[in-house]
Amino acid sequence: MPAISQKVLIQQLREMEAHGIVSRTVFPQVPPRVDYEATPLGQSLRPVLLDLCKWGRRHAAELDELDSLGDGGKLSLPD
Repeated sequence: MPAISQKVLIQQLREMEAHGIVSRTVFPQVPPRVDYEATPLGQSLRPVLLDLCKWGRRHAAELDELDSLGDGGKLSLPD
């Protein structure tokens, strides 16, 4: 999995916070500290995310092969 920049990570976390998937706690200390935690809504995604992980493990070889073709990992999905 490719690395993610801090800027993109923060953008994604803020978007998930805006949608109620995570909560953000800022601690008034030096250096600054921010914790993110899954909300009950976010925790309800756990079974779906676990299923996606299982799917990824089952299809890892096929996905690696697609990556090696240099197509940017694009999958052709049926209509």
